[in-house]
Amino acid sequence: MVLPRAVVFGEALTDLVQGTPGQWKGYPGGAPWNVARALSRLGVSSAFAGAVSMDSLGDEIVSQSEAAALDMRFIQRVDRDPLVAIVPSSRPPRYFFAGDADLFFDPDLMPDGWINHAELCHFSCISLARQPLADRLVKIAQQAKEAGKRISYDPNWRNLMDSHYREQTFPTMTTLADMIKLSDEDLRQVYPGLTEHQAMDELRALNPQAQILFTRGEYGMVLHTPDSQLDQPAIAVKVEDTVGAGDACMAGWLAAELLGIADLRERLQFSAACASISCRHAGAHAPALADVEGLLQRLTLANPGDCSSV
Repeated sequence: MVLPRAVVFGEALTDLVQGTPGQWKGYPGGAPWNVARALSRLGVSSAFAGAVSMDSLGDEIVSQSEAAALDMRFIQRVDRDPLVAIVPSSRPPRYFFAGDADLFFDPDLMPDGWINHAELCHFSCISLARQPLADRLVKIAQQAKEAGKRISYDPNWRNLMDSHYREQTFPTMTTLADMIKLSDEDLRQVYPGLTEHQAMDELRALNPQAQILFTRGEYGMVLHTPDSQLDQPAIAVKVEDTVGAGDACMAGWLAAELLGIADLRERLQFSAACASISCRHAGAHAPALADVEGLLQRLTLANPGDCSSV
């Protein structure tokens, strides 16, 4: 069996979300797993490299991974408590984490030769803030970089990230990355007290050559390259919720390159379409390639020469 082109490292978890008081719903998620699943549905052979529990919550993550055609050789099952994000309130956002299955991911159990075949390795979110997993993943990122692989990184700030993350992990991963995606909220958390312009200057000083995809939710995104800046408005759709939209955006940006879309503006449109399709669905929806192409085609027909709005 051929090894995947993209390997996404980190956590898969179950979001337990309280809607009305006393009513809870569970959704498989986790930013890295969301990205891996979306990459696969967008037509890029992909794997999620992480550990999940051996109970029914882990079973559901594995089942949805199989349905998305992820390479199942990279998912490890461990007899530990499932990682769960407990969300008592979405507005305002309140959440905390329980469980430890993710921490038992063993890099030595990955398929032989994976690093020789992979073109891209992606890292994000709380997996880089939870030890001992964080140190293992940073080491993998360093090894992949030395092997000439492209590295992508999305901090996806969460309340587990402390001064150690801000002062050590974030600069290390930023320096390694060829592609960095971060939101306006991420930037405020990483660089508290700085203006957006000052924070971007600090980020660029760490890595002068990276592509930086800066997202602003409904206000669209901006791509910063070493020598240019490109704006992409959000594509307006009827929004069910915005859970996982940033992960779909990230997957779209990475997939666009791996699918051979050379023009940066076309990549941005592709990424924006992925985010908007995710917003049409409840939970962290992974957009399919046919849906993205269909949305872009409809936009082109409705607005020749302009893919910015419906």
